[in-house]
Amino acid sequence: MNQNKLTSKPGRIFSIDIMRGLTLFLMLFVNDLYVPGVPEWLGHTAADFDGMGLADWVFPGFLFMVGLSVPFAFASRKKKGQTNREILSHIFVRTISLLLIGVLMLNTGRINPELTGMNRFVWGVLVYVCIFLVWSQYPRNATRKRLYLGLKVLGALGLLALAGVFRAGEPGNVQWMETGWWGILGLIGWGYFAATITYLLVGKRFWGVVGGWLFFMILNVLSPLGLLAFLDPLQPVFGVVIGGSTPAIVLAGLVVGLLLKKYAANHFRFLAILVLLGILSLAAGFMLRPWFIFSKIHATPSWGMVCNGISMLVFAALFYLLDVLKKERWSRVFLPAGQNSLTTYLAPDVVYNLIWGFSLPILFYKQDESQLLAVAGSLAWAFAMVGFAALLSKFNIRLKL
Repeated sequence: MNQNKLTSKPGRIFSIDIMRGLTLFLMLFVNDLYVPGVPEWLGHTAADFDGMGLADWVFPGFLFMVGLSVPFAFASRKKKGQTNREILSHIFVRTISLLLIGVLMLNTGRINPELTGMNRFVWGVLVYVCIFLVWSQYPRNATRKRLYLGLKVLGALGLLALAGVFRAGEPGNVQWMETGWWGILGLIGWGYFAATITYLLVGKRFWGVVGGWLFFMILNVLSPLGLLAFLDPLQPVFGVVIGGSTPAIVLAGLVVGLLLKKYAANHFRFLAILVLLGILSLAAGFMLRPWFIFSKIHATPSWGMVCNGISMLVFAALFYLLDVLKKERWSRVFLPAGQNSLTTYLAPDVVYNLIWGFSLPILFYKQDESQLLAVAGSLAWAFAMVGFAALLSKFNIRLKL
């Protein structure tokens, strides 16, 4: 086999799917951890503490992969004959969808059952069922188009009804839904929007994308210093973009994606550049540390650069192992999550609500007497949820924005 071929499947780079799946698996793992019962280095670090745990890298690792995938997604759409206007329309639809789902997820924890007139777990399950009805990738069956359209309309009407009855707060201080920090999917949506618009504007010009990355890194430095206070009126909606951190991480992935496409026929040169870039990113993060602590909660530039450096080095290792040496078998357990990431991320919340609603003794491992049981239980949960999403896909139940 030609040494320069990147994957066993034409046009598909295996390590992209696997790293996306691996980071998603780890997101499920750390989100399930019962923090009082596990080692501190696995969990999220407190907001004002200068440090990082595994959970502080996992989400940025996924954001990095969102950006890395952009050039390949654009190329696929161009190959299908889509124009820039059609691609722009897709960007807006996908971004709005991510923001909407993110806000719905964020507010599931705020609901007041008495004011809403509905059990919180019933409300949560119905929200996710409606999300699946609206955004499922239905089979291409001409005879069932009306059925699938009807299911989408039913899901949309269901979401409107559930949003309409939603109430938070307390009697005398009744509140409705809030955007807050937009939730995980909302952050992904804003990062995706910044990266795709940048790429749409500058095209394949590598240094133009690098310039976009530097621009958002500068915003990430200026924002905590209070030098962007004149943009405060825009913060409620565009705060994630103005803060710069999330877009900068996604743009870092986009830069690597362009390098990967450019050096597709010379993977050792790509690896050399990527490892060097990863080391420089780590060094930049530590250089910024005297002024900005490592903090995921505060989204500091030092934390963002260190996360980028880790992501680059991890991807380099996976690329070498999977696409150069072709050592793929061990990683296939993560492939369903990498290829059906949104389904894999959302499906567990349906299961959680059912477990809590029926008081099922499934999450018994969430205790602080045995760290081994707490960690092993969350690992088993993450594997089970990846398998659950894979099972759903076999029944053509998968989400696609």
